[in-house]
Amino acid sequence: MTTHDAVRPSRRLAVGAIAALGLLVGGCTAAPSDDADTAPSATRPAAPEGELPAELQDRLRNAVELVMTEYDVPGAAAGVWVPGQGSWTTAVGLADVDGNVPVTTDMTWPIRSVTKSYTVTLVLQLADEGKLSLDDTIDRYVDGVTDGDEITLLELANMSSGNADYVGQAFIDDFSADPTKIYTLDELNSFVIDQPAQFAPGSDHEYTNANTNLLGAVIEKVTGQSYAEALDERILGPLGQSGTAYLTDVDDWAAPHPVGYIVTDGIPEGQDENPSILGAAGALFSTLDDGRVWAHTLGTGALLKPETQELRQVGHPIPRPPYDLYAVGMGETGGWWGHNGEGVGFTAATFHDPGTGASIVVYMNESNVPDVHPADATFRALAEVLANEAGR
Repeated sequence: MTTHDAVRPSRRLAVGAIAALGLLVGGCTAAPSDDADTAPSATRPAAPEGELPAELQDRLRNAVELVMTEYDVPGAAAGVWVPGQGSWTTAVGLADVDGNVPVTTDMTWPIRSVTKSYTVTLVLQLADEGKLSLDDTIDRYVDGVTDGDEITLLELANMSSGNADYVGQAFIDDFSADPTKIYTLDELNSFVIDQPAQFAPGSDHEYTNANTNLLGAVIEKVTGQSYAEALDERILGPLGQSGTAYLTDVDDWAAPHPVGYIVTDGIPEGQDENPSILGAAGALFSTLDDGRVWAHTLGTGALLKPETQELRQVGHPIPRPPYDLYAVGMGETGGWWGHNGEGVGFTAATFHDPGTGASIVVYMNESNVPDVHPADATFRALAEVLANEAGR
């Protein structure tokens, strides 16, 4: 998040990027199983052995570079993993334009709204264990949310709650007064309290960060742990995600790391980072290989009961961001399941194809490209290369 004066274009763009982390989604209803003893567990899946064929690697790299050239993306890290065929990762361009620092495949990237898929998975795990019901209303966990006695946890997870987002004038004023302030999850949620609803719960779909941050508060209340502790214990630890972390203080982001950019007329403008403003909706940082593991875990439902994974795949077409369907904390595009992320200089795409077992992860250090999500565009291009290869 930029720390420039409020009148600077980068500040306005950065605040706009937060508000723009929005999608439309579909709804469904369900209650958890009471059988906590049969909740699934998972270990870290290994990457496919060997490298993908050289000619395929060339086509994949060309697909990445074409998107970067078309949209002036400074740098990117991407990976494709295909069981039985091999693995491929690449680092292209610059992580830091001014410092002339090249991207490497082991860098840690902000994954923005991909965080939401982790948060919703935590909620679904707790439902599988009988620790909460997806039909619980949010007023059982957070006081003061408008229509809180009607909004269910599932409606928060599938973005049909109708509650206001926290990025209103009060938040913008507070943030503008001190762009370096480290917000707690409770502070972010406080900007939602008593705000007018956008629509009646379940009657429409509007993605907001507030939906997921309220679920973060639910996780904390049910587990008795901080969000970060619950995430570490339930997901990051079991999956060996040592390169993934929930960061609210930018000083905890290990260097060297990418700089996020908004590019105007071919000129990249670096954006300052304050991950605390995103909370459980977007403050996760991850590596390419951890992205591979999460794509596989998310797409296969390895941490959930089969019926819960089936539930979370019930979705609806949405106009933006780019998915064919958005469901319960993840989306579907061309048979691939996963999640995108965008904002404040970065885009990410993390997807898995259950049919072939292939996974694709793309991280890029550019956001706010009009009508285009660069990482998602790259994911689609890579998926098309794989589809064409399969059809040969």
